[in-house]
Amino acid sequence: MATQANSTTVQNNSKRKILVTSALPYANGSIHLGHLVEYIQTDIWVRFQKMQGHECYYVCADDAHGTPIMLRAQSEGITPEQLIAETSKEHQADFKDFAIAFDNYYSTHSPENRFFSETIYNRLNDAGHISKRTISQAYDPEKEMFLPDRFIKGECPKCGAADQYGDNCEVCGATYSPTELKNAVSAVSGAKPVEKDSEHFFFKLPDFEPMLKEWTASGHLQDEVSNKLQEWFEAGLQEWDISRDKPYFGFEIPGTTDKYFYVWLDAPIGYIASFKNLCDREGIDFDSFWESDSQSELYHFIGKDIIYFHGLFWPAMLHGAGFRTPTAIFAHGFLTVDGQKMSKSRGTFIKARTYLEQLNPEYLRYYFAAKLGSGVTDLDLNLEDFRLRVNSDLVGKVVNIASRCAGFIKKKFNSTLSESVSEPQLFDQFADAADAIAQHYEDREFSKAVREIMALADQANQYIDEKKPWQAIKEEGREQEVHDVCSMGLNLFRQLIIYLAPVLPVMADKVADFLNLDSMNWDDAQTPLTNHEIKKFKPLMMRVEDERVQAVIDASKEELKATQSEVKQDSTASKADNDSPLSAVPISETINFDDFAKIDLRIARIVKAEHVEKADKLLQLTLDLGGETRNVFAGIKSAYKPEDLEGKLTVMVANLAPRKMRFGLSEGMVLAAGPGGKDLWILNPDGDQENGAQPGMRVK
Repeated sequence: MATQANSTTVQNNSKRKILVTSALPYANGSIHLGHLVEYIQTDIWVRFQKMQGHECYYVCADDAHGTPIMLRAQSEGITPEQLIAETSKEHQADFKDFAIAFDNYYSTHSPENRFFSETIYNRLNDAGHISKRTISQAYDPEKEMFLPDRFIKGECPKCGAADQYGDNCEVCGATYSPTELKNAVSAVSGAKPVEKDSEHFFFKLPDFEPMLKEWTASGHLQDEVSNKLQEWFEAGLQEWDISRDKPYFGFEIPGTTDKYFYVWLDAPIGYIASFKNLCDREGIDFDSFWESDSQSELYHFIGKDIIYFHGLFWPAMLHGAGFRTPTAIFAHGFLTVDGQKMSKSRGTFIKARTYLEQLNPEYLRYYFAAKLGSGVTDLDLNLEDFRLRVNSDLVGKVVNIASRCAGFIKKKFNSTLSESVSEPQLFDQFADAADAIAQHYEDREFSKAVREIMALADQANQYIDEKKPWQAIKEEGREQEVHDVCSMGLNLFRQLIIYLAPVLPVMADKVADFLNLDSMNWDDAQTPLTNHEIKKFKPLMMRVEDERVQAVIDASKEELKATQSEVKQDSTASKADNDSPLSAVPISETINFDDFAKIDLRIARIVKAEHVEKADKLLQLTLDLGGETRNVFAGIKSAYKPEDLEGKLTVMVANLAPRKMRFGLSEGMVLAAGPGGKDLWILNPDGDQENGAQPGMRVK
């Protein structure tokens, strides 16, 4: 099996041992949609691997150390331990509700992480890869603490912009040292920082330059990431400061009483610690995954902003301490909303919980999957495209297949599917697509997988449209044909859900229950369900309502106290494609309920339908309202042949004032829905006359 980050071949016959991680969320704030790009991407990939039957584990943890956590805990009057415990509870609830299924979620503030941090440090130190030297740093004389760069603010030495951090200017983009800031102050106390000397510990990264040059060029990274890291080699690798002075919330460096491991040293070691915690609990062989000669696979999913730590420091630390290095590191781009940075003032800096209070989490899982590829390209959440795509693809295409077929199976055929599939070639075509879709998942080309699945959904709907079971059921002697068509439709639906299961695990579970199955595995798509009893169909997914999307935006504005500042993200940023087949239609001026109550909706039978000469879009319908006949011109020619409409029941606005047209007088309006073209459906009362629907009846 290839190990390159860009070309891993799916081998269904060999069971793999895989360990997967996502970057650790910092325990100093809530999960937001920018973070979720990574966790959803990773979860989809892991779920796919498990559906292939591989031994695959997904671990993560809260990144729980550092100055920001210490200071926030102080400001809230609680201990850092209390703060990180509360944050962990919040994070895990958000992840669970987004169906992100970690095998273990832990904390870097753990005995296991202390053990492995000290072990790696001691091994590096014993091998001569740690040095010490005195450096001068900014010091807050009031708080009696050294200040990280991000806790110093002042005027940019290049452009003069005020209120800039001690490492870079967000106005002109310049980078500099904190000592270069003009009129610098401590962001903690407001005091003017002073210079103070302190001994620090450094990891000798240059010792590993030959190893890193080979490793970064050997397929473990995406090409664009590997090329980016070459710039660091050209500039010359520098020793890395891995220590911080007290006061600091973290682990003390062995042999010291006032020095602590810098948070970025023990954070990635949290991957090892979380997995060790899982191994001890579940009896998994830890060494087989982390020994230097391990044949298992190790993958890290990260944001492109932390490539430097994961692509250089991390493999060097592991190699120097005698552990295995990653099989591959997969970096993703940032998230923008409507083409711009997530913004508090626009209400697009959206917390996970704020979204969950209004919208189905699987809407977002699907939308991200439909946009994600294997590269480092940024991803844009276009809120209008989001609504239209979910409604068109999931509700209008996929769920629609089951809803069109299930009722006939239950009412007419004792809830039991046919004894054989009526269209074996079509079933085999769907089954044969499994390998290509699987390869797309393996390669993290989720958008390609989604496109193939939706193309199959179009075929399934086209098949049902051509067979017209709702029409055939009315004709004597065609019951078996309807049974076969609807059974075939549900088999195609099952195949689609199997392929979508990594993306939509909650819906997949609902479908398994509806189809009366214990589980759905990837290989199940190769075998049809025949002579199989199903349960009553229940709605699987509601349409995304614009009001709900707007409620998320409004709540985000209120929750985050709108400001004019843009939010700097740690895993989020640019515009991707907007290829929805639908276009936004502005909402008309609102009406009140009394206005709506005046509309008289009646069931009507289409007695006659015919083309209108010299009209591109119109059909002329003669409608029976139960003793009264109306003439109506309807713009549905693109979707219907006249002969297919005759005898159908539909719904019309019966009290609409007659309108004189150049083709004649139109005495009402039939109701239809859809984006247009062939995708346009007149409203057809459920069950037709079998459930008592009669021409002239009022629709309420």
